[in-house]
Amino acid sequence: MTDAGKQLVSIGLSAAIVSVSEEWPRVLAVHHSGAPDALPFGPFDPLAHRTLESGLRSWVKEQTQFDLGYVEQLYTFGDRGRHLVEPGQGPRVVSVGYLALTRAAREPAARDAVWRNWYVYFPWEDWRAEPPAIIRSVIAPALKGFVSKAASPAEASMRRTRVRVAFGLEGSTWDEEKVLERYELIYEAALVDEARRDGRTAQVEAPFTLGVSMMFDHRRILATAIARLRGKMKYRPVVFELLPPTFTLLELQRTVEAISGIRLHKQNFRRLVEEQGLVERTGQFRRITRGRPAELFSYRPDVLRERLAPGVRLGFRRTGS
Repeated sequence: MTDAGKQLVSIGLSAAIVSVSEEWPRVLAVHHSGAPDALPFGPFDPLAHRTLESGLRSWVKEQTQFDLGYVEQLYTFGDRGRHLVEPGQGPRVVSVGYLALTRAAREPAARDAVWRNWYVYFPWEDWRAEPPAIIRSVIAPALKGFVSKAASPAEASMRRTRVRVAFGLEGSTWDEEKVLERYELIYEAALVDEARRDGRTAQVEAPFTLGVSMMFDHRRILATAIARLRGKMKYRPVVFELLPPTFTLLELQRTVEAISGIRLHKQNFRRLVEEQGLVERTGQFRRITRGRPAELFSYRPDVLRERLAPGVRLGFRRTGS
């Protein structure tokens, strides 16, 4: 192959930076007037950056004036929505996505950085009050049309199963971890702006596109980050990266609920958290407006040596949710 026929590849670095504030999960976004929201991102420079992670931290600091704490690599994203270019117009960008957690959702110092409630991008994911009406009124009918447009009975059957399992329809149970599967489905049906921007033809009619769009495939990266966090906090104590050093059990519960998108049974939650040895009493109390002072707890790091999977289980959901 000649040099003219070769496709160059550039490595990009993207970060889904998550915090919880006032019982809402938030992601740090970069917003420029007239453009969709984006995750903090930038190219990896092998000369300036010692590692991929150091490059990520450098870009985040430059774009948001924010110093990252807990960081873990998510996945490498190289397909649809990534800086679409024609041969000869520039390199194809392969992005390495990261999940970062922070305890304090302080206002970013950078003018173009802003904390966003992640449910504005995924309004069908918040089940804390009740099943989101958008699923029954918009998503389910649209995806029923998507199933009917399948090229063969076998493909229709496969699509029907995917829809039922992903969105908890027709007697299936809602699985909060299937965030990416749900986004992929509505992307394939071209129910999000990103799909239409990428050249997908809408297969079904819908009254509006679903959720706030993001630049490139950043909403897909964020969906992957949410799914990772929802799953990981069940077997690793990562939720405490989102909490201050001392907290009430109610604050812990509300943080878990904000991330998982489901409401939990209060007494069962407290009993299980204490039985698992995840927290310990500090002997301190916080005065509240009404009722008795609330007891303060702290994360108990010794649990990592005592248990193989010391996470916060979600089997104690509120009845009726």
